[in-house]
Amino acid sequence: MTSTSGFVVVTERFARLLPPALSGYQRSWLRADVLAGASLAAVAIPEAMGYSSIAHVPLGAGLYSLIVPAIVFALVGASRLLVVGADSATAALLASGVAGLGIAGLRPDTGEWLAWAGLIALVTGVLLVIAWVLQLGFLGDFLSTSVLVGFLAGVGVLVLTEQVPGMLGQPKHDAGDVVGKWLAVFRHLDEVRWQAVVFAVATLIGLVGVKKLRPSLPMPILVVVGSIVAVMVFDLGRWVPTVGNIDAGVPSIRFPSVSDVIAHFPTVLTISFGCLLVILAQSAATARSFAQRHGDPIDVNRDILGLSAANVSAALTGSFVVNGSPTKTAIVDQQRGRTQVANLTMAAATLLVVAVASGPLGHLPDAVLAAIVFMVGVDLIDWKGFARIWRIRHVEFAIAVLTTGMVVVFGVLTGVIAAMVVSLLQIIHRQYRPERFVVGLGDHGQRRYESAKPGHQTLPGLIVFRYDADLFYANVGRFNDDVTALVKGAPDPVKWLVLDCSAISDVDYSAAAVLQNLIDFVHSVGARFILAGVTPELRESLETARIMADLSADSVYPGVGSAVRAFEKASPAAGDENAPTE
Repeated sequence: MTSTSGFVVVTERFARLLPPALSGYQRSWLRADVLAGASLAAVAIPEAMGYSSIAHVPLGAGLYSLIVPAIVFALVGASRLLVVGADSATAALLASGVAGLGIAGLRPDTGEWLAWAGLIALVTGVLLVIAWVLQLGFLGDFLSTSVLVGFLAGVGVLVLTEQVPGMLGQPKHDAGDVVGKWLAVFRHLDEVRWQAVVFAVATLIGLVGVKKLRPSLPMPILVVVGSIVAVMVFDLGRWVPTVGNIDAGVPSIRFPSVSDVIAHFPTVLTISFGCLLVILAQSAATARSFAQRHGDPIDVNRDILGLSAANVSAALTGSFVVNGSPTKTAIVDQQRGRTQVANLTMAAATLLVVAVASGPLGHLPDAVLAAIVFMVGVDLIDWKGFARIWRIRHVEFAIAVLTTGMVVVFGVLTGVIAAMVVSLLQIIHRQYRPERFVVGLGDHGQRRYESAKPGHQTLPGLIVFRYDADLFYANVGRFNDDVTALVKGAPDPVKWLVLDCSAISDVDYSAAAVLQNLIDFVHSVGARFILAGVTPELRESLETARIMADLSADSVYPGVGSAVRAFEKASPAAGDENAPTE
């Protein structure tokens, strides 16, 4: 064996040891990955501190979320680009949940609060392991896009409301709900510090202006560095509240006492389940969309395992629940990053900041951090998304608005449960009241889909009925009523009733019994009952129910087009229209 071939063998063996997200790595990608990681760190570091503020944990906990959890996901997960770290939605859910524990003396921004946050991250990681074992990645699909848009908008309203006192230099108001917090802001206008307002306004102008003119510029880190320098050089800490000392040394592992955990475990489990749903919905959608964009392999369940390991590592390194971030993943993609090396670079940069710059970070004005988080809240409200939903489907727009209201009024924890319930109700409603059409024929055999109302027919003597859902016990009654009404209300005596089965894949026992009675009814009026577009799955269900045995061989057609052509051939007087293509 030559030295070259030996090198190839060693390289191949090393490649097999690489985690899925780094497999097939090419040296030419390294420069772009490192630059993308540096750009990501410039945005992620101040945002992570902001997410700490949302979760009401010490600021160092947010920085820790970008180090070990990001490294662990890079080594375990499958997605090449997904950025894992602290996230606004899960941070808000966490804050709402810990506050809802109702433990006397438990105060935000303390070690005790962080201990509960770490426990919730640990339980969330365990739930994600269970989801991975049971391959429950599909659970994320139960939060529809409209519900997710509404949920995130509600979180955005809560987040930006929390930051207003900090932007005005006021002390935090313990005023309960959103309305109470805004009223408290107006009641304490005499406590506003104009120096803090100047910092907040400058930050907002910088963030909004750069986003419009130079979106590639890492404005958050520039604002943070600039404000810290201004405070240190001009000794502005005397007039402007700052974040104070950031304990960013070696993280300590701390959890609540066993007795407290047992007493409050049902609530902890509920909070963690809410985090699980948000993580599955947001991370899976983000990983899938970017993988499809680049033609990368998609392994949602492997990503779930990576997210589980990341959350467990967060709990063991002084941090809180972590999630996949769509916005930060988009930054890596925009900067032409190719793999998780970009996220490893971000982790290294954050570790460097923790090691050497935690002291200067303590001079960061509260107003600047509040303004950065305020913009995070604003960005969570997807106005264009609401507009698109309104244009396409008014009912889903109402659902999105309802979900937003649930989150704002009742809190994030109740909101995420309500979001899942609303999504499930959407599915049930669509199956119970699916679209039903009579397939009409226009010029040149083109299909028209008309509402399934009595008096509509495809051709004289022919009704082609399309039902866009599986048949089961809850909807088969309506299905039977629709077909019966169409047959009885037809302008011409019905000769053929064609059921377009292309959207029906299964019938249950109750539906099979009703379908058999319906076939008997159609036959009793002198018409034929025809099936068109029967899928293999549906055929198996119908054969098991012995329905296929009661239909002649010429009562089943590959599609609607062939069924219509057969009817026209058997009934020349039906008209001169051309049959549609399959």
